[in-house]
Amino acid sequence: MPRILIIDDEKAIRYTLKEILEFENYTVDQAEDGPAGLDMLIKDKYDVVLCDVKMPKMDGLEVLERAQKIAPDTAFIMVSAHGNIEMAVDATKKGAFDFIPKPPDLNRLLVTVRNALDRTKLVTETKTLKKKIAKSSEMVGASAALGAVRTAIEKVAPTDARVLITGPNGAGKEMVARQIHELSNRAGGPMVEVNCAAIPSELIESELFGHEKGSFTSAVKQRIGKFEQADGGTLFLDEIGDMSLSAQAKVLRALQENKITRVGGEKEISVNVRVVAATNKNLLQEIADRNFREDLYHRLSVILIQVPALNDRRDDIPALVEKFLADIGNDYGTKPKKMSAEGMAYLQSLDWRGNIRELRNVVERLVIMGGDPITEQDAKSYAGK
Repeated sequence: MPRILIIDDEKAIRYTLKEILEFENYTVDQAEDGPAGLDMLIKDKYDVVLCDVKMPKMDGLEVLERAQKIAPDTAFIMVSAHGNIEMAVDATKKGAFDFIPKPPDLNRLLVTVRNALDRTKLVTETKTLKKKIAKSSEMVGASAALGAVRTAIEKVAPTDARVLITGPNGAGKEMVARQIHELSNRAGGPMVEVNCAAIPSELIESELFGHEKGSFTSAVKQRIGKFEQADGGTLFLDEIGDMSLSAQAKVLRALQENKITRVGGEKEISVNVRVVAATNKNLLQEIADRNFREDLYHRLSVILIQVPALNDRRDDIPALVEKFLADIGNDYGTKPKKMSAEGMAYLQSLDWRGNIRELRNVVERLVIMGGDPITEQDAKSYAGK
């Protein structure tokens, strides 16, 4: 149930607001002044605070400023009988969600509280999702091969240099791209991913650059492409070695001029995008076979990062297995299973042609089919080797 704190020096106002909000099934607490309200914010978590502006001991705007450090995710609604536009603007600049006059209109009050609760919920969900994404893109292991990748990421991420990530399927190229974005100055912007191998060649240009209504038979409305969607952030072009030559030419132009043109359009659109590309192919061989443009290769490969195959970093398998056991247990809502030393040694001895992706699938199979702890016999029976 949402929790609301009312900070107001007028007892009658506190009582009236509490009665109204409790009728709407909110849990409501009260504080008679600013210092008392801040103490309650330190001790408990609230979704919304209704705070008077003119109070003894501490002004409501000062309460707001201090509360930003104590409970930055709590939505503040300022309430005042002496409010004006200047005060409302000042409150908003200091982080208030909204500003309503006294005596508050009942409908406006309830709508504002509901909107503030929605905002608080969105902030919480966004933080949770970001934690999940960060956890899923966490690079696990202490091998020298992985250490070299980490060092390269740390050096290149703060720059705007384009990066070409190479390595076999399932080795973690997408994780490297996410780490580059999250450690960059563009981390606050979007990271837009395009799997070039999964999009038919006749649609790749529309996917990347968008199209105008009526530009082709099925173009019933205008579409914004991935370059525009990634404006201010990072565009990750996965499996770029599978991109058609015609699309390659347009990508090259976009990288050269920082401008794109939608399919069927004439207007040039400026874009501010950092491109990170990945491939499991040998692009130099693809260039020799005339399947990939050499000039685009040189534009993309300002920095080259080679992601090692799992077989080249077997020392990381125990750490990866432990992470997968914890993640799978969390996903299933169960206590994570353990892996016996013999079972772990057996997994380290196998040939992992499918790399980390294959290892993750095998661990999930062992969690479902094996005992606790997962034994060497379980691993031999269900690893599928």
